Amino acid sequence: MTRIDFYILPEGSTENSVLTACKLCEKATGAGMTVYVNAPGASLADELDSALWSFQQGGFISHERYLGRALEEPLPAVLIGDGEPPETHHGALINLGLEVPGYFSRFDRVLELVSGNPEARAKSRERYKFYRDRGYELKTHNL
Repeated sequence: MTRIDFYILPEGSTENSVLTACKLCEKATGAGMTVYVNAPGASLADELDSALWSFQQGGFISHERYLGRALEEPLPAVLIGDGEPPETHHGALINLGLEVPGYFSRFDRVLELVSGNPEARAKSRERYKFYRDRGYELKTHNL
């Protein structure tokens, strides 16, 4: 069964969800997992794409935008998209969206990021209840 982890950013923190997503991508790929980042909206996907290039000093996290069509081999460990992920990436799902992605149960792990703004926190409580009511194992990490 999919394990769900909520990463809660402190209110008023200068660290945003994109930087946290980069750190989680680094950790997951370092553990040998493939990662799909649900980044709804072109501006959020662009911000994450840019951050993954410059996140590591002297390097970058191998990634590519996924637009729903076939990609050339070899595939990078991290794909960024806002639709159905490819079958190749089912290790970790990082959700930057406000809703539960319909395909979440394909993944071994779901990493839900909760930013400090009130709307995002309210939506994260809804997602938490959704997962809890269906019997998923939940863990919360206050950052």
